[in-house]
Amino acid sequence: MNDNTAYFHFTLGPVQSFVAQARRTRDFWAGSFILSWLAGVAMREVIAQAGNDRDAILFPKPEPTFLDWLDGTRCGMDSPEQGSIPNRFKARVDLDKFSPTDVATAVTKAWQALADTVYEQDFGRLAVTKRPDRALWDRQIKATWEMHWSITDDNEDSVILDQRKNWRSYAPPEEPGVKCMMMDGWQELSGVPTPNEDSLKAFWEPLRQSSNTLQSDVREKEYLCAIAFVKRRFPRHSDKLPVTPMPGGWSLHGWKVDEGRPSVSYMAAVHWLENVIIHANNSAQVEECLWAFHDAAYRLTQEHGAWGNDIRCIRDAKPHRKWEALDGDVFFESVLENTNLYTTPEKQAQAKTALQQLRRLQQVSGLGRASPFYAVLMMDGDSLGKQMKEQAKQDAITVGLQTFTSEVPALVDKHSGFLIYAGGDDVLAVLPTEDALACALAIRERYMAIFSAYADKQLTTSISAAIEFAHIRMPLTKVLRDAHHLLDDIAKEQCGRDALAVRVWKPGGKALEWAMRWDQACDTSTGAKRLVVERLSKAFKEDLLRDDDPQGQFSNKFFYKIRERLELFNPAQDGDPAHALLDAQTALDLMAAEYVVSGAFDKSLEKRQRLEHAKAVVKPLLEQCMSRGRYRADGALLVRFLAQKEVV
Repeated sequence: MNDNTAYFHFTLGPVQSFVAQARRTRDFWAGSFILSWLAGVAMREVIAQAGNDRDAILFPKPEPTFLDWLDGTRCGMDSPEQGSIPNRFKARVDLDKFSPTDVATAVTKAWQALADTVYEQDFGRLAVTKRPDRALWDRQIKATWEMHWSITDDNEDSVILDQRKNWRSYAPPEEPGVKCMMMDGWQELSGVPTPNEDSLKAFWEPLRQSSNTLQSDVREKEYLCAIAFVKRRFPRHSDKLPVTPMPGGWSLHGWKVDEGRPSVSYMAAVHWLENVIIHANNSAQVEECLWAFHDAAYRLTQEHGAWGNDIRCIRDAKPHRKWEALDGDVFFESVLENTNLYTTPEKQAQAKTALQQLRRLQQVSGLGRASPFYAVLMMDGDSLGKQMKEQAKQDAITVGLQTFTSEVPALVDKHSGFLIYAGGDDVLAVLPTEDALACALAIRERYMAIFSAYADKQLTTSISAAIEFAHIRMPLTKVLRDAHHLLDDIAKEQCGRDALAVRVWKPGGKALEWAMRWDQACDTSTGAKRLVVERLSKAFKEDLLRDDDPQGQFSNKFFYKIRERLELFNPAQDGDPAHALLDAQTALDLMAAEYVVSGAFDKSLEKRQRLEHAKAVVKPLLEQCMSRGRYRADGALLVRFLAQKEVV
């Protein structure tokens, strides 16, 4: 190290508005992947200027394979499919040789090359008059990103970049005309000055009809800006990116990424589909029904849009490829009945046939309907930024995060999820409702185990999580934005970090919210650690299926009473918890009495034993209802939701 050594801090944004503005799961994934890809370009440029020394990147350590594919040196290995590089990093540089503006230039060139590739592939075959105005396209592409960097000679200065960001030199352009349906505030590509259905259709329909994949990727009456269009279409053209020279003397390469990504409706239905496939593999009658449904659904959609989803539970069920590749929407009666989606008489007739075959399949298999709820999991480490200020802890944090990032994909896959992003201490994934809580706990336990190895460094950290259980009719953008609020404001701020927060959304709005610190939410009485609400929901679900006692351990009547009584005897949401009328013993006595009255008790018990038994059953449920100083019915309602996929 010489006297010219300095420390370069770089960040690329905007993050939330670019990633979270998504109409499909693939948009969500694409935004995260592109952001990670461009951050990797910035890292690779720094490495090039440091004489190709990858150790120049101090924090976080980039995933090596990702960088290898960026510069084309590892094209024989499996290509990266998820983003794994955070949008912010720190590097060691030599002031005599380093050009920070070249780092920004590299990012700009990469983004422009990707946008140009999409433009040429999708619009190049059209007549010039049918293409979007190139000035509009270029204006939006050039204004997409905000980059900040700073250089300091103090290795422990971790706030200089935040101070630089506060200058806010970025100013997005004023956008006229009809706005994009994905990215708020940006003009859609037709350039129509005011809403006019005929003019919009005149631009978008010829484009949609120009290729089969565009018909699949851009729905009727879906109008996108240049940024959203690149997000939507780049998986189709990522391998066509031209080799692009970069300022540091290296060249950027593209690679093929899977085009199929599971939709939210597919993720909601995966365990239903898994069970259908298992039944079909063991029953000729169910197999016949499944093929009849498949054929009707394919005639309607004209695509196997779920090729390559590779969800664990479906993979393990050993399906025929065509079964697993159906569009997720066709698994739901409400979608097939929606005439707004199928507007022509032909499509409506095909949807009706598919609906008939779906109902027949449900009846013959005995599996009923698929639940219309899925889960978004968002996780983030607590207080690592503060500890990075201490040089003695930096290496441990860097290595620990690198290990954590490498292990998250397998944990999400084990729980039949689709990983959007895992980098640093951030995790984003979409999962089936049944697996989200267990996946969050598994990731948390692995995170804690990794960093417990550095106890001698006096490194203390934890990780918080937010889970959004959402109905498939909820706008995905709203769910993603709310997940950030749930994580930052509820799990971290209100619960004091090291916590889990959950919301359930039905089409009409928020149905419940539950939050608790991990140590209060978990139970180790049976040996393996698990969440109490998950254990209780499993018991409730099993009891509902018992032939000898349809009431089971808990009954629906009892859950309604919990909500009624707790809302009656507790202060309003913003009231003082000290003024609550229910202390722990009173609450237990009251709800145990309601439990007995509901008829859910063990009928073999004598009358004098029933109340004590009721207290033993009700107590763990009530403990999960104590949140932020007061009893809330949401803990009990979450148990019911997890068991029945319905909202009280």
